[in-house]
Amino acid sequence: MYILPLQNDGKAELAGRSYRYVEIYESFKRDIIAGSLQEEQRLPSIRKLAEFLGISTTPVELAYQQLIAEGFIESRPKRGYYVVKLPEPYKALELGGPNPKRKIPPETAAMPQTKLAPDAGNAGFLLYDFHLSKNDFSLFPFAVWKRLHNQLFRPESANLLFYGDAQGDPGLRREIAGYLSRFRGVHATPDRIVIGAEQHLLLLLLGQMMKGEFNAVAVEEPGYRIVPATLDALGFTVHPVPLDEHGLCPDLLRASGARIASVSPSHQFPTGLIMPLTRRLELLEWAKTVDGYLIEDDYGGEFRYQGKPVPALQGLVPNDRVIYLGGFSQVLAPDICIHYLVLPEHLVPRFHALRRHTLFEASASGIHQRTLQRFMQEGHFERHIRRMRNLYRKKNRQLVASLTFHFGKRAAVSGDSAGLHVILSVKSRLPEARLLQLAEQAGVRVASAAFFWNAPPEMERKSFMLGFGGIASERIDEGVARLHQAWLPYLQ
Repeated sequence: MYILPLQNDGKAELAGRSYRYVEIYESFKRDIIAGSLQEEQRLPSIRKLAEFLGISTTPVELAYQQLIAEGFIESRPKRGYYVVKLPEPYKALELGGPNPKRKIPPETAAMPQTKLAPDAGNAGFLLYDFHLSKNDFSLFPFAVWKRLHNQLFRPESANLLFYGDAQGDPGLRREIAGYLSRFRGVHATPDRIVIGAEQHLLLLLLGQMMKGEFNAVAVEEPGYRIVPATLDALGFTVHPVPLDEHGLCPDLLRASGARIASVSPSHQFPTGLIMPLTRRLELLEWAKTVDGYLIEDDYGGEFRYQGKPVPALQGLVPNDRVIYLGGFSQVLAPDICIHYLVLPEHLVPRFHALRRHTLFEASASGIHQRTLQRFMQEGHFERHIRRMRNLYRKKNRQLVASLTFHFGKRAAVSGDSAGLHVILSVKSRLPEARLLQLAEQAGVRVASAAFFWNAPPEMERKSFMLGFGGIASERIDEGVARLHQAWLPYLQ
């Protein structure tokens, strides 16, 4: 049985500034590639290695999981962990430091090429993962969902395997309309709701419906990329409009000349601003005056932690100028792939005309739609939201308290009144890319807020987004402590 090499003091040779699970993983990986650990050689059990290193089993288990995921070892039931045969290309890997034959300019070496864009599809292998949009599935009602799903997935329901209604399952549209009316104050009827598998697809349909009559869209600066990127691809001119302390600035909106504007009034992304009533009414008046529309992304509307829930913009006054965009990714699970638009009544014929012209089919799974319909019909959905709101409120408060305790006056915390992330702003002489790398070396994932600016301004403070949805409560404080430790020498 192989044991990690020891230093003279009898402790495992764990070098570098990275943390234990990374060090264990790197040590094994290096020895496997170098041939010190050979094919079919057995590794120590998780428990024995943890005892030997004097640590908990969690870092060892995480390291083994990563080695398995990358194909260096395999787990054999009741036998243990074994090294597997490596493909030939691994034998050509450089195991030492940087290639001495390759000269790297000092300024390049000091500036690692770290991608600033938060990659939702690449969660990585970090113990303290403050991913900005992950869910907590610890309270997901698996048994209920499975029961409802199994009731449908039977031969007598074979018709659900064919194309469904391109506008979305009528029963689910009825449930969504009722839910939005009761909990978000949205004026909706089933015939005005369009269901799709993802926001991008719904925005593509919306853009095709509006193209010709409209040629420009105003968007929040900073803001979520999906609206401007999607409409830009359809040929719309995109006008980023800066925010003030209340959200999208009406004067700058009027100056843009656009007649469509995208807003997230319930919890502006990424700043976390909540738009006050007066500003909402100003935007509604603007839409009426220019004979245009507001695309309302109700991001974070269900998860508000301070005060009462803020009703959606769409239902504030009788109007037909708001296109409401919602979905179940945050409140339930992203993989269910169900989002929806609530259209003004006079736009519904445009949707049906586009459907006849392009002959597109339903994009969201009929089985998932019908399961969700029953889930809502039986009251499970509203109970689930209440449980998740309480859970996320506790995590939100825990994260804010931890950031305040560890960073003190060296940082500012904002955007903590709703949603699944907060903003941490710090003063540092280091660029954001370097701070992100230091965080990752400490085993902590955070994201730069600069990615969501069309043109990031020169600001005294650098802002980072810390999500609390997916990280376990017991890891929040230690993760913040490690982030503070990694950044402390460079904070001003």
